[in-house]
Amino acid sequence: MNSPKQPLTEQQALNRAAALCARSEQSPGDIHDKLTKWGLTAQEAARVMAQLYSQGFINEERYARAFVRDRFAFNGWGKIKIAHQLRLKGIPAQVIDEALTAIDDTAYRSKLTQLLLAKWRTVQGREPRAAWAAMMRFAASRGFEAAIASECVKTVTRLDVEDD
Repeated sequence: MNSPKQPLTEQQALNRAAALCARSEQSPGDIHDKLTKWGLTAQEAARVMAQLYSQGFINEERYARAFVRDRFAFNGWGKIKIAHQLRLKGIPAQVIDEALTAIDDTAYRSKLTQLLLAKWRTVQGREPRAAWAAMMRFAASRGFEAAIASECVKTVTRLDVEDD
């Protein structure tokens, strides 16, 4: 039988959270959730969080920049989806806006065009309006703005016409 786990002491939780933050960027909300899951009271968790902030283990700006960079480069997410996920993690809007400015506009459009080229291969044989709609839905699901998505879809479909 599993015996109930002992709650961590404040110092143990601080050490564990610091080690976690040292390995990778963590959102303040995620760390706070872990602290309460580890059995700390609200006051103890607040003290640990204050120490983590003061010692530089948690930094919202640094976390947001890393999150934006990783989700854009590795997941192919657009600014809308990235911003939404950061809001869910409790990051302030001003910090999110600042972090999103790090995405180069040319790289942003290039990434979307690359994603749409791959999608185009799967919808190419459909009726043109259905294919267009599928491409736009795909771009929206990835969190790209409609105006930019429309431009990139036009580019991708023109490339296909020129290849014929």
